[in-house]
Amino acid sequence: MILERLSILNYKNLEQAELALSPKINCFLGKNGMGKTNLLDAIYYLSFCKSHNNPVDSQNIRHDAEFAIIQGRYEIEDKKEEFFCSLRRKQKKQFKRNRKEYERFSDHIGSLPLVMVSPSDTDLINGGSDERRKFMDQFLSQFDKEYLHSLIRYNKALQQRNALLKTDGFSDETLFGLWDEQLTDEGKIIHTRRKNFIGKFIPTFQKFYGFICSSNEKVELKYESHFEAPHFLELLKSKRQKDKILGYTTVGIHKDDLDMQMDGYSIKRVGSQGQNKTFVVALKLAQFDFLHKAVETTPILLLDDIFDKLDSSRVEQIIKLVLDKDFGQIFVTDTNRGHLDEILSRTNSNYHLYEVEKGEVIQKNIAP
Repeated sequence: MILERLSILNYKNLEQAELALSPKINCFLGKNGMGKTNLLDAIYYLSFCKSHNNPVDSQNIRHDAEFAIIQGRYEIEDKKEEFFCSLRRKQKKQFKRNRKEYERFSDHIGSLPLVMVSPSDTDLINGGSDERRKFMDQFLSQFDKEYLHSLIRYNKALQQRNALLKTDGFSDETLFGLWDEQLTDEGKIIHTRRKNFIGKFIPTFQKFYGFICSSNEKVELKYESHFEAPHFLELLKSKRQKDKILGYTTVGIHKDDLDMQMDGYSIKRVGSQGQNKTFVVALKLAQFDFLHKAVETTPILLLDDIFDKLDSSRVEQIIKLVLDKDFGQIFVTDTNRGHLDEILSRTNSNYHLYEVEKGEVIQKNIAP
């Protein structure tokens, strides 16, 4: 899959940009706050119908504008495809494929497979369990529609059960039983998919980590879930009185976690900045490799300022990886021209180099 052209109007600090893109490497150079990340975020939005770093759509519209538009022309399996997104203040966003509007945004997920590596990925280690569930959910939803639909149904049932828990003096056993059974049924599907994914994913992740750091450090991922208990429905019922007091459901798939370890200890406690950065970069590159094998087209890879806090040897190993033939179209941002020059000097592929300044994207040079 190749993003051939990208048009942006009033998205974040990008007033207007029209880019004809390289099918291989697109590099964006600029100081912090100039708009490099916003440009990658626009590409991310076309894949996931939402921003990578701001879930409030109205806040992604340029501050002095009433609307924002993102358009992309892709080549997918030798076919030209047009995707269009418009955001308007106080209105529902629109998403279209070849001028036909989607009935549900979930129908679009997976159409444009993509992996983004960004500085915020350290939240996978330092943040709460919701960040690690998001990592699993977003990834699996790109190629497993049953998983995505089960997740949507589970979350709706969870909202209904939580609403019942907050209703003073209300104790309709039939309604509670209905939502408990739906949470159990959908939760089993989600749990099975997550567990199978992590089991297959770990060797790939360990391979990438070992290649980048060239050390004997042993990294591991351990999936933790209430569904590991033999009778989840009974567990859910036993927690109902506690849940009523607290006003929310305390057990379920929505409490799952992914324990990230190095040498048998939580990397959150023992990892250095460089080790943490290597850990999450390896996670995302392994995610790309896994996704590439699961879908029919090569995903797009977005690399946002990934070389910060890494020593030169790890930077060199990452560059070797991303220039491998298995990676398709790549978008890279950096404040350091040296990192980008090193990437470009090592490739014989087509590349474009841009400079981003105060929301303006300027093409510097093109290599055939």
